[in-house]
Amino acid sequence: MPLDEDTVRLAKGKNLATVVTLMPDGQPQALLTWVDTDGEHLLVNTEPQRQRARNLRRDPRITVLIHSDTDPWDWSEVRGHVVETVDGSEAREHIDKLSRKYVGTDYRNPVGPQGRVILKIAPDKVNTPRSLGRR
Repeated sequence: MPLDEDTVRLAKGKNLATVVTLMPDGQPQALLTWVDTDGEHLLVNTEPQRQRARNLRRDPRITVLIHSDTDPWDWSEVRGHVVETVDGSEAREHIDKLSRKYVGTDYRNPVGPQGRVILKIAPDKVNTPRSLGRR
């Protein structure tokens, strides 16, 4: 399933996303995060030792809810699964790109010895106000 134009627009903008993964006991874990897209997948950058990355190695299902920074009624929910992880210099360059988009500078937080990973998320279902007939 392709990403729709509203989701791509929101993911390319300076909008935060809530990322939901499943803990080992099945309880959802939700975190605000930066988001991006390559036009086909949503992209989330994290560290491999973080809980959400560990959750996704065990169960690749994920929901990403992107919220417009200017309009509370402009959002996109993507229910999908992680199809690929990218590490190394590409992931490091990506976190700098995201940081420049959201805060205007390269990523300033220390990067641990395991580095960064990009989670490539393929959509299984996309909901937006437009797709639900609300816009």
